Amino acid sequence: MEKLESLIKTYYDFPKKGIAFKDILGIIQDPEVFRELILKMSSNHVIKNSEAIISIEARGFIFGSAISLQACKPMIVARKPAKLPGDLIQENYNLEYGKSSLSIQTEALKKFNSFAIVDDLLATGGTIKCVDNLIKKSGKEVSGCITVVELLDLKGRNELNLKVESILKI
Repeated sequence: MEKLESLIKTYYDFPKKGIAFKDILGIIQDPEVFRELILKMSSNHVIKNSEAIISIEARGFIFGSAISLQACKPMIVARKPAKLPGDLIQENYNLEYGKSSLSIQTEALKKFNSFAIVDDLLATGGTIKCVDNLIKKSGKEVSGCITVVELLDLKGRNELNLKVESILKI
């Protein structure tokens, strides 16, 4: 895991002025580091204590699907507007640089009672909080969330009322 931070690039003023965007895609370009990361994340108690995984669009899908495969847990997706068919639950949230919303198919939640939220990055906490709210409004439980990176300066952890695990804190 020592090499993990060196694979993350920072792009300043993206997607808008004043934002320092952390690009984690270098991690998936290094198969050894990616494998080690997925093994570590999939063995975390947040994943082990859940029945299913909810991955957040879009980079969260990369990590969530690999964790789902390794941990032998089903994966459900939280997607941006107009991306999922069927009966949906939806909630709006604030981003560090704007607003958005996420949807989850209600049918996908029916078989399970507890979920682990997987995303690439914890910044302000808005995206993870949105998914947490959706799950809890459905009468289900969240065992916690796990992210690859947590941006400590943005204090997103403080906005969440759930167990938070981050592999790399910068």
